[in-house]
Amino acid sequence: MLAKSSIQITAPRNMSRSSTSLDETDLKLIALLRRDARTPVVALARALGVTRATVQNRIARLEREGTIVGYTVQLRPDVERHAIRAVMSIAVEGNRAAEVRHALTGHPNVVALHTTNGRWDLIAELRTDSLQAFDQVLNTVRLLDGISTTETSLLLGTYK
Repeated sequence: MLAKSSIQITAPRNMSRSSTSLDETDLKLIALLRRDARTPVVALARALGVTRATVQNRIARLEREGTIVGYTVQLRPDVERHAIRAVMSIAVEGNRAAEVRHALTGHPNVVALHTTNGRWDLIAELRTDSLQAFDQVLNTVRLLDGISTTETSLLLGTYK
């Protein structure tokens, strides 16, 4: 199996998480879709003990409300174009977090960006085609205005 579908679930931009109420069936449906978003509606209905129409209506509602924002494909790491993967922990100077976030979200090799607590302010997931490109990305990111310190770890293996 080369690819597996997954689902991205976040609070919609125009709603707070508290305004989106998910019941037990919604949560179970989301868990099943996260495992494999290509599961047939009939199989989802059987697993949930509801009708196909119920599953179809719930998926449509979750998409319409913005709870489900998209579907993706997960590839085996060995078939990824960007074979070099890493996480970069970033400390931001003073109140420059928004400026740094803006710069990083526009960078093509930053595939995900997370805020965090503790020693680091941000965690960036990086992907490149080669170690040479990776070195260039590191140098570019480290020189961004507002970044005080970084620590980077290459991802060697993926298990889930």
